[in-house]
Amino acid sequence: MYTLLIGNKNYSSWSLRAWLALRAAGVPFREQKLGLFTDAFEQRLGGVTPAGLVPVLLDGDFAIWDSLAICEYAAERHPELHLWPAPVRARARARALAAQMHSGFADLRRLLPMNIEASLPGIDIGPAQQDISRVQAIWQDTLAEFGQGGPFLFGRFSIADAFYAPVVSRFTTYGVSAAGPVRDYMDAVQALPAMREWTRDALAEATFVPEDEPYRSQR
Repeated sequence: MYTLLIGNKNYSSWSLRAWLALRAAGVPFREQKLGLFTDAFEQRLGGVTPAGLVPVLLDGDFAIWDSLAICEYAAERHPELHLWPAPVRARARARALAAQMHSGFADLRRLLPMNIEASLPGIDIGPAQQDISRVQAIWQDTLAEFGQGGPFLFGRFSIADAFYAPVVSRFTTYGVSAAGPVRDYMDAVQALPAMREWTRDALAEATFVPEDEPYRSQR
């Protein structure tokens, strides 16, 4: 069985991406949660990854770090679970969207950090508005082109949805306005049993994590 090293569930958006992709697809794994900004975090990761970041997937004594690499590894090891869409063009688009989330939307990630337990509507989102509009346009366009047959971006749940799930959480925390297909998509992501499980665990956390830089030590 795999072991997935993750950070605090309330804050660690990159951990959520890998965790959700595996859990929603039915890949069996054990989770090991490490408190961000703790000595235990540094000590545990120091022995398995030169990056020093979460999440990390351990397959026996073999370590895969980086959320997208973990998802790709799982997709290759478990092709029967269809972690990526099957049609060639849909699969290419899903990979493009995951990569875009992985490397882009810096203002959104910086100004609207994931904080599941909080409710912060009315905060000035400033430069993040452009990223918010782009994400919502991506969702609406992708649903229209590829979303037939289910409520997710490519019909059935895929890695692409796992990569945008933390954005759904952010939009909820910060009261970002959403309607129509965008709202329906957010509701579908939030209703996933795996997403509900993660949210429940995040709300139950008692570990304090400094809020000045919640994205340090994750990828």
